[in-house]
Amino acid sequence: MQKEELMLQKKLIELSRLSYQRGIVTYSDFLNLNELNILHTMPKTELYTTYKVFGGYDFSERQMVAFLPDAFCYEYFYPISVLKIRPLQKKFSEALSHRDYLGAVLNLGIERSKIGDILVQEDSAILFVHQSLEQFIQDELKRIRHTSVMAEPENFEKFSYTPQIEEKKGTVSSLRLDSLLALAFSSSRTKLVPYIENGKVFVNGKLITSNGYQIKQDDIISVRGLGRFQYKEMLSQTKRGRYLVTIHLYI
Repeated sequence: MQKEELMLQKKLIELSRLSYQRGIVTYSDFLNLNELNILHTMPKTELYTTYKVFGGYDFSERQMVAFLPDAFCYEYFYPISVLKIRPLQKKFSEALSHRDYLGAVLNLGIERSKIGDILVQEDSAILFVHQSLEQFIQDELKRIRHTSVMAEPENFEKFSYTPQIEEKKGTVSSLRLDSLLALAFSSSRTKLVPYIENGKVFVNGKLITSNGYQIKQDDIISVRGLGRFQYKEMLSQTKRGRYLVTIHLYI
């Protein structure tokens, strides 16, 4: 086990212990897919409490963990703020990518673990960030590349986001992971197998390294460098024994 993985496990165990001993909800920073996989595969006996994960909206990739003490039934709120970043003058703005927004925020000296997902829209972006940094980013983020910008807070309790999806239908020989990847990304199974073997594929936040892993209805598959999709349903079976299925690609 790598040193970084051990350190993360110790940190998560300590947060769980604090929650149990003090009877309070404790929170981690934002965890990436690899870190969430470490959490999900830890033996439950090592944790003192149950936990929930959330990143600010349904299907978020980077998520915080909330450790919940026994019989905890009160309302609790993740320390997440939502900021909308937009150009000061739209007609003078340039097209900005995810990398541009992320780079500008990190250049303020903010740690990556304090930043959740960044949702790039047509002429703006939605940034999920640790609550403690909301005002700092509003005060300091003034320019991205050559574009002057401003960051405005959204009402987190009222905020909702539905990812844009592209529905795709096609036939596969089985509901194996490699077959569905080939359909989703319009490629061959041979070209996509290395993504699985090299630890770049996650199903519902868990790292999967088996090509033959069986996908179930509503599973969300994330592939580093390619994107995400959800397996929705099997519509029918062809005379040749192939399956006609529907998937939703997140775009």
